[in-house]
Amino acid sequence: MLFLHELHEVVGKREEEFEALIRDEWMPRLARSRGARLLYFLHHAHGSGASYRVVTITAIRDGACWGELVREVADGPLRALAESLDRLRHDVRAKILIPLPWSPVQQIGFDEIPSDGRSHELSIFMEDTVWPFEGLLEDYVKRSGAHYAEEMRRQREGGGRHLLTVDASFRTAYGSGRRREIVLWQKIVQQKALGPLLLSEVPAEYKKPGTWMHDGLALRDQWESRLLRTSAWSPWY
Repeated sequence: MLFLHELHEVVGKREEEFEALIRDEWMPRLARSRGARLLYFLHHAHGSGASYRVVTITAIRDGACWGELVREVADGPLRALAESLDRLRHDVRAKILIPLPWSPVQQIGFDEIPSDGRSHELSIFMEDTVWPFEGLLEDYVKRSGAHYAEEMRRQREGGGRHLLTVDASFRTAYGSGRRREIVLWQKIVQQKALGPLLLSEVPAEYKKPGTWMHDGLALRDQWESRLLRTSAWSPWY
């Protein structure tokens, strides 16, 4: 299973037109294909990053289906639609992701993914993009699962208040983007806790030895967080 992550730099005056084209034409067209489905359509939450940025994540069944999608966009039935999207954005950056061994998401049943634009409540995700130190990528993959994911699981199952859940974790596929890059896909489940998170320092107990915030510094100290808000019709939310 592959995941196509795209960051779209949308023309400000045509933001609604871009979203409508993805919802009404691109998403249904992918749903008719053998091996690709749009999973997420998300806006940068206002005040949390560059203006008019949209993130989409598309599930692709396997490498062969990715090849089919590439050909359809390059010189097939999706070419004209892709060109229409290009006229509504300044640029788009893409990378192929594969799930980490400990990711909650590994395989997806394509028949379970809606493509009819049905509405639902909005959600916020925190996307952490992490760059492990040179030579420590594989160590990070293993220890993040054994330590960070386990720490989050204990918090969730312990009944305490937790800000987020780790819904998925990925690494860039070979030959696609930066090799030493990990993406943590985390849903904010306590939205009211975002205020205190932004307004106060991290409590000392979360930074002591034995916690991931402390021990993870042996593997990395650079990452980027984005707050992303799902659109009301995003298939997953």
